[in-house]
Amino acid sequence: MSFFKKMREKMFRSSDRLSDGVDALVDAGPEAAPPAPSAPVAPEPRAPEPRAPEPRAPEPKAAEPQAPEPEAPRPAPQPVIRPLPEPEPEPEPQRPGLFGRLFGQAEEPRRVLDDAMLESLEEMLIEADMGVETALRVTANIAEGRYGRRVSSREIKEALAAEIARILEPVARPMPLSAKRPQVVLVVGVNGSGKTTTIGKLASQFKAAGKSVVIAAGDTFRAAAVEQLQVWGQRAGVPVLTAPEGSDPASLAFDAMTKAQADGADLLMIDTAGRLQNRADLMEELSKIVRVIRKKDPDAPHNTILVLDATTGQNALNQVEIFRKLADVSGLVMTKLDGTAKGGVLVALADRFGLPIHAIGVGEQIDDLAPFDPEDFARALMGLDA
Repeated sequence: MSFFKKMREKMFRSSDRLSDGVDALVDAGPEAAPPAPSAPVAPEPRAPEPRAPEPRAPEPKAAEPQAPEPEAPRPAPQPVIRPLPEPEPEPEPQRPGLFGRLFGQAEEPRRVLDDAMLESLEEMLIEADMGVETALRVTANIAEGRYGRRVSSREIKEALAAEIARILEPVARPMPLSAKRPQVVLVVGVNGSGKTTTIGKLASQFKAAGKSVVIAAGDTFRAAAVEQLQVWGQRAGVPVLTAPEGSDPASLAFDAMTKAQADGADLLMIDTAGRLQNRADLMEELSKIVRVIRKKDPDAPHNTILVLDATTGQNALNQVEIFRKLADVSGLVMTKLDGTAKGGVLVALADRFGLPIHAIGVGEQIDDLAPFDPEDFARALMGLDA
């Protein structure tokens, strides 16, 4: 729950954009304000009023004995006028409104879910980086059983959150642990995606879970990455193996496997240099690391985690496509959801690739990386409470 609150607060850029967008869509709808039921009722009481004078006309003819008879029609309009207070109980919707607020259903305007509204929802989801195909599929499923009905903005948000959670549910899986020692975890990603920080956080969490962990600082081209890992290693009590700057990262990975095997470590986490997916030379270097560690263990790496920066939006799809071909990616970690990310790209990734999403990050602290919970994420994305 605490991580949900943190995620909800830090994803305000995404959740507020989508939540406010749905609110505005319903409020701006041509049928947002329901027609007042008092309009058709008001003319009815006025219709009998002209009939009232007709009984008064015989009064002079029948003199005063018939005077009590006109008094009978006078009460007649009164029962007709009494229904008018019944529309007034429309302020009584204040009771359902207050009651509804207790259950999260504030008195909201409603709008018919029609083609125009569905198109607007599609555009909103596409702008949230969900992708065209995923947005179309989500809105089509939302329309089932609701098309032509009057819906409130909260109903739409709840339906969207449920549909998003349904897409994400099959991919929400923690990184599997094997009995093989050491279990080799290769961490890859583009420059600045948050690989080094993610490795440090994962190593700290595995260590806290009782696993012996070794980290190999395979980003030998960036001194800051090595120093950053060493800081995390000291914080978590995990050894960090390094090599001189500019040395061959594949050679370091091989030596790290030898060391981890000798020490009986449970996990060996190998950091790699950030590389753009359009740099063929750097991508070939990554393939070389995989080939070298397979000389020590044909099944290695047992896990290849691709770290994605949520702020890259739809470009994350291209990264997954390329890295899958070169490094046989087995799972994803999404970072920087606290930045300018729109969040929907995670739904597009799940819908298109079906790769396991192990964890998501919303900050720099150790507890800002947590196992991926699809329902919590979907509700936070739509600005709803847990």
